[in-house]
Formats: sequence, C-alpha cells, structure tokens
Amino acid sequence: MDMLLQHWIKRLAENRKPAYLTIPDLIEEDLASGRLRPRDKLPGLRDLALALDLNYTTVARGYAEARKRGLLDARAGSGTFVRGKTPTLPLAGGSVVEMSMNMPPEPPEFAQRLRDASARLFEAADPFRLLRYQDFGGTPEDRAAGRAWLSQRLPDCESDTVLVCPGIHSALVALVSQLARAGETICLDTLAYPGIKAIAAQLGVRLQALPRDDEGPLPHAFEALCRTDKPSAFYCNPTLQNPSTLTLSSRRREALADVALRYSVPIIEDDAYAMLPRDAPAPLASLAPELTWYVTGLSKSFGAGLRVAYLRAPTARQTQRVAGALRATTVMASPFTVLLATQWINDGTAHDMLDAIRAESNARQAIAAQELDHCRYDAHPDGFHIWLDVPKNGWSASELALQLRNQGIAAVAGAAFSTDGSPPNAIRVCLGGPQDRHDCRDMLRMLAETLEHPHHLHLPVM
Repeated sequence: MDMLLQHWIKRLAENRKPAYLTIPDLIEEDLASGRLRPRDKLPGLRDLALALDLNYTTVARGYAEARKRGLLDARAGSGTFVRGKTPTLPLAGGSVVEMSMNMPPEPPEFAQRLRDASARLFEAADPFRLLRYQDFGGTPEDRAAGRAWLSQRLPDCESDTVLVCPGIHSALVALVSQLARAGETICLDTLAYPGIKAIAAQLGVRLQALPRDDEGPLPHAFEALCRTDKPSAFYCNPTLQNPSTLTLSSRRREALADVALRYSVPIIEDDAYAMLPRDAPAPLASLAPELTWYVTGLSKSFGAGLRVAYLRAPTARQTQRVAGALRATTVMASPFTVLLATQWINDGTAHDMLDAIRAESNARQAIAAQELDHCRYDAHPDGFHIWLDVPKNGWSASELALQLRNQGIAAVAGAAFSTDGSPPNAIRVCLGGPQDRHDCRDMLRMLAETLEHPHHLHLPVM
C-alpha cells in the first residue's frame, strides 16, 4: 500500500484535474494495471488525507465519486474496499448475477488474510508431497482436523470413523452406491437438493418422496413405507434445508430417528448447512449413531471452491467400506485443498470465516426483509438463501425464473427440487451471489419490482 500511495502522490502532483476527481481515476487505473484488486482494503478517509497531504473533505468527495462509479464499497465498522468493475459474482465465464448456485457471501475483509495465510502455508509445505498420491480418506492430521470440525455438531466423533472427501457431493455418490443397488429405493422429502436427484438417476436408484407438513417429512409416512416397501436408506438435509430453509425440530428428528431404528433403515444425513445457524438441534447422527452416515463440509461455511467434506461413518469398519467406494469414484481429495482446510481449521481461520459469513448473511437477510416486505418467503437469519412463494398474478415459478434471467438475475424454480412431481410455485434465491450488500439490494429490488407486475405485462408480443 505504501508504494501505491507514493504513486498516487506523484500522479496527483502531475494532474491538473481537481483531486477529488483524480482519486477515482487513480483507483480505476490501478484496477486496470493490477496494482489494485477487487476486495483490497483502502485507507480510511483521515489516513488517506494525511498520506496524500489533502484535506478530509477532498478525500471524502473522492471516495464518494468512486462509489458513484461503482469502484468502492464502504461498510460501517469494516472500512472501504475495492469493488472493481464487476458488480456481481457470476460463475466462471458467466454474465448473470449468480443467485441460483447456493454459495455463501464472501466477506471482503477476509481477502487479504486468506492470501497471506495461503502464501505462508505453501511456502512452508513440501510441494512434491502435495503432488503425490495420498492415503485415501486423509492423513491422520487431516482426519483430526475433520474430527475437530465435526465435533461442533458431534462431540463424541472419533477420528477413525472420519473420512476426508472431495466435497459433499462425492460423499453422497459413494453412500448411495454403497447403500442402494440399482432399482432399490431411497426415501426423502418432497423437496430435496437437486444433486441427490442426479446421483440417484445416474445410479438407477429410485427416489420415494415422503409427504411433508410444515415441520418436514412425516414420520408416520416413513413408517408406512418401511412396512410395505422397506427403503434402502433415508436421505435428509435437516438443517436449513435446501431449498425450503426449514430446520427440523428436535421432536421431528427424534421421531424420524425412532422409525429408522425400529426398521434398521440407514440414514444419510446431509448436513451441508449445519454450521451456519447458532441454534440447530442435535443431528440425527447423535440420535441413531449406529445407523447414520453424517456428512458436512466447508463449501457452505467457507466457499464453494474449497471442495473438502468430512464423512462420519457409524463405525470404523464401515468407514473402510465406504472408503473403497470413494476411492473408486474420486481417487482422492486434492492435497492442496485439504492442506488449506486442515490449516484453516487448526489456526481458527475457518471459524472466523464462518462468523463473518453469518454476520454478512444476517445483514443480507435484513435487506431482503426490507425489499421483499410485501412478498411471502421462508428464510433463516443465519442462512444465505430464501424460498420465495410466487404470487398468484399470472406468474409460474419457471416463467419468473426465465424473466429474471433475462434481466440478469439467476434464480431456481421449484421443479428443480421436487421429488414427487408436484413442485410448489416457488423459487430459491441465493443472497450470497451478489458481490456486496449494495448489489444484493439492487437485485432484490429488481425482483420485487418484477413481482409487482402481472406476468402478461412482461410478454414481448401483443
């Protein structure tokens, strides 16, 4: 930053434009040249005024002009950060505001910390060890880190029942292939993570939807199925469920676990969002540990690119059984990402990042409550998606999702999550996709404005 400020001092002295207009020009130039990168933190107003020998008002006007151009994002209590020219976070190569992939928000104050921590870690690591095949399921150190992460939800978890996996999805592929043969049945909620639908279709496994109420899958429906056509497994996503945001109550978890225990039905507990809420009930794995395959990871509590998950098997022997299936489908988790995960869990970075994501999610949920105050939707303060009922004014969920995409916003219609062929007229909207709160508000405002007008007013033909 000192070199950057020296460059600015020189350019200000050479430039005849007013300083408050030169400052945003310099930010834009330095973004183009690479001296500045999106998420970089800039000095505060007083510090910058002192460094550049300008008065406070001039610097304040300069930052205001830079914000007007979309170059900066200022947050009370956090500071001023470079936004760059890309106002949103599309998927690689995309141009649509990514509110369809359910990814956590990215606290900008963590960018430099992650860069520094990564540099220190890889500077000390043996690069050739990271390029070799690894022991499947993780080294003892990696498993210990996984056990430490899991112990937030499962205090009695042992390292010999833990496997390190390249993401939750790969763990689910292995579990479904181990627990159900082609043509057999796995039962689940009428709404579910689309990935489990894709996995079942690929493996030829049948999915049987269990009727639900406002608290989730009905235990008596689960028991009725067990009596007539015992399923090979019960799949659930019990905490901040994707897409409904529902968290199963302790009573409902106990009732479902009781049915599984009485009929010896294995449970696949996909607890991807488990670490986000501060008040989540105990997992099913603590109620039926001898039957439950529990999996959680870092993609929803750190970032989607950190493809590291931790699978806790019912016993050490069963850990080895599923390890074979994982090895056959994925070979191993990337040593580079696992090294990062282990280090960041051990040094507290992962926990701090989780706290920051919670805080950012709280702020974005508050924005959603303001901008969508006339809409009906389900959400959780610590979560980063909402499940929005589409109003009865001519819109269908699929038509609304298409219209939003045409406006540059990606959302997902309910059909993607339905397992019973009767999708609700609802869409899932991710609040983590927009780069910052300002963009999040803009996108939600655009969504609200679209919903205010009947579908026929958006038709391009007469």
